[in-house]
Amino acid sequence: MHLLDPLRSLHQRWRDRDDRGDIPGWVLVTVMTITIGMALWAIAQPQLASILSSALDSVR
Repeated sequence: MHLLDPLRSLHQRWRDRDDRGDIPGWVLVTVMTITIGMALWAIAQPQLASILSSALDSVR
């Protein structure tokens, strides 16, 4: 028995794994990320606009 046999076995199982059925999971993650981003933008938009406006006014 070699010291790296368990690691090789784990690598073989990981490599042989079939990920084709995980598309709905990626879609869910993408939709949730967009939703969180839109919610944060809706909350922070007025303050971000005022920060940008004051920064641009200070440059003029």
